[in-house]
Amino acid sequence: MKIINKFSMTMSSRSANEGFARATVAAFAAQLDPTLEEINDIKTAVSEAVTNCIVHAYREEIGKIYISGEITDTNVIKIKIRDKGCGIEDIETAMQPKYTSVGGERAGLGFTVMQCFMDSIHVRSCVEKGTTVILTKKISHRYISNG
Repeated sequence: MKIINKFSMTMSSRSANEGFARATVAAFAAQLDPTLEEINDIKTAVSEAVTNCIVHAYREEIGKIYISGEITDTNVIKIKIRDKGCGIEDIETAMQPKYTSVGGERAGLGFTVMQCFMDSIHVRSCVEKGTTVILTKKISHRYISNG
């Protein structure tokens, strides 16, 4: 599997940047000519991962969110979303449907949504050092350039 394109960006953990992250990743994925369903799946998963950084990782402060993406010659897109926030003490528990560490209006479905819309999700975390979420999806077809 060979990487044919990649990107990276850093942004502040502000709610206003969630839409920007979704749009950026969608624009990057568009080069594989995904179906509308595939692009919406990717946007939804990225939205959930970025929202987790904003709401959970940095809670009462503004921090940095690091997003990178790769496209392979096998039509796979891999998106990595990383923060240097508070980290997740128990990943297995955090990934359970309806679990939330902040309560209130939060439904606790972020990881569940990511799992439903992507082919795979991998989470690494260290308390007080941050969390990395890697989202992977194989795109069903690809745009073929004439040049």
